[in-house]
Amino acid sequence: MTAVTARSRIARPTEHAALAAAGRSARPTPTVPALMAALLDANERRDREAVTLCAHRVVRAAAPEVGE
Repeated sequence: MTAVTARSRIARPTEHAALAAAGRSARPTPTVPALMAALLDANERRDREAVTLCAHRVVRAAAPEVGE
């Protein structure tokens, strides 16, 4: 049995292509009410990382000039 180390990550051949394609395609921004619902759900679940992510997404959706 081999030990898992930080260097044992194997990049998949399609991983780079998928990330590049995602970067090229425009994705619709979720609406503020949908993001607020996700924020409330994350807060209810006590998921601090999701709360932070949702809060930032709400601000960027409400005021796009903030993220520029």
